[in-house]
Amino acid sequence: MARPSKYSDALAKKICARMMEGDSLRRICNEPAMPTKTTVCRWLADPEKFPLFCDQYARAREVQAEMLADELIDISDEGTNDWMEKKAADGSVAGWALNGEHVQRSRLRIDTRKWAASKLLPKKYGDRITNDHVGNVTVTISGKDAEL
Repeated sequence: MARPSKYSDALAKKICARMMEGDSLRRICNEPAMPTKTTVCRWLADPEKFPLFCDQYARAREVQAEMLADELIDISDEGTNDWMEKKAADGSVAGWALNGEHVQRSRLRIDTRKWAASKLLPKKYGDRITNDHVGNVTVTISGKDAEL
């Protein structure tokens, strides 16, 4: 069966709903029953022809960023598998050891979600950059200096 390439409101809603649930556009479009990513990008590049989809897609990305931000707390609070039992030669529990691989994976998952949220909603989740000027500025107007 060929992949769908014709736009339909039902298909657009399905794509946007999946994105709001956390699926990437790449993952969605890799499925045989979905259009290719190139097709979806063509729809997005023509807002005059597909205005409803463009609006739905923008809202879906905003919701996706909010879901990513919510997941940060869940991942941070989840401590299962952070510690592993250390066993003695006789098989008894000798103590506990930090599972560094699991902790690093959790850190990676958090960093990736923070980065993605900052790109999807930069005004809300992006880094705030402030420029403070300290000192005086001298402006020359008609040959005369004025200090501000």
